[in-house]
Amino acid sequence: MSKLGSLGARLYRGEVGYDFVGKRKIWYGISILITITAIVGLAVRGLNMGIEFEGGAVFNTAKTSVSVAQAERYAEDASGHDAVVQELGSGGLRIQVAGVDTAKSDQIKADLAKNMDIKSTDLVGPSWGEQISKKAWTGLIIFMVLVVIYLAIAFEWRMAAAALIALIHDITITVGVYALVGFEVTQGTIIGLLTILGYSLYDTVVVFDSLKEQSKDLTKQTRWTYSEVANRSINSTLVRSINTTVVALLPVAGLLFIGGGFLGAGMLNDISLSLFVGLAAGAYSSIFIATPLVADLKETEPQMKALKKRVLAKRAAAAAKGESAESAPRDDDGEYDDASQDDLTEDAAPAGVVGPRTQPASRNRGRGRPSGKRR
Repeated sequence: MSKLGSLGARLYRGEVGYDFVGKRKIWYGISILITITAIVGLAVRGLNMGIEFEGGAVFNTAKTSVSVAQAERYAEDASGHDAVVQELGSGGLRIQVAGVDTAKSDQIKADLAKNMDIKSTDLVGPSWGEQISKKAWTGLIIFMVLVVIYLAIAFEWRMAAAALIALIHDITITVGVYALVGFEVTQGTIIGLLTILGYSLYDTVVVFDSLKEQSKDLTKQTRWTYSEVANRSINSTLVRSINTTVVALLPVAGLLFIGGGFLGAGMLNDISLSLFVGLAAGAYSSIFIATPLVADLKETEPQMKALKKRVLAKRAAAAAKGESAESAPRDDDGEYDDASQDDLTEDAAPAGVVGPRTQPASRNRGRGRPSGKRR
């Protein structure tokens, strides 16, 4: 078995782990800082909307020796507007000028033709972009409503609320990155944003499913608090989340850095940046945001508060007697007094504590037979 596979098995069994939930204030702080940066970038720089949303003209040239900077200058001189020029893989250029009508585009084409061979011209009206925007917002709202309803039924409303916050977190960061780097927002960007929602939700539901399974009949024991069980759920699915994220990011990184960077494919930049940032943000929010939020919400319940109080009291009593946290007092029949035998599983270390499982020395002390029920 590989080292990563061995680590995954140990994480799943609870032999090792990292206290994600216990350090949730750190992750909340990091997310708040990133989100504020994204919002500031959006407010200061704004989004570079493509002509699909603002309207304008697109001119595609044949292979040319004219540089991008020269083409921008020619287009701006001819139109009086800012121009966006992208180099295509064929050696030609794609020149976009926003806010021009048909008559103006014909004049711009004639001026550009003096220095470059114009192969085609496309004119886009702003009304088309408005329709696309409205449909995108409608689809996003419907998607989120259905997600909340499904998660509330399949799990509970606290998990639905946490998943919704994580989705908003991912979208905000992705949009903020677009504002900061100045990439153009096109149809591909919208497609990428809608795609990452499904991935982010998938990763979150995997952890939630593990948490739901491990928290069954939680109040009947005094070994773990809800936050500790939530942390165990994250650790048990951690390697799976990492593998899924890496496998998803590799082809997207190829699109972004090779296709968009070296081949000059503009549309690849638009869709791949939203996918790359969104996938990374989705993996982060599933581990560091969604599940810790569920733990915070659950710990406000009276029964979970009472459970935490019992668990801490039991640990304090065990510590006062010099016993390990798992060595609960037993009665004359070898039974544990305040926890069922199923409570004390082989996972000895509390959630978030790294270390091998240990067996309490008191189990076989002075008995000459294994601990447990007399038969």
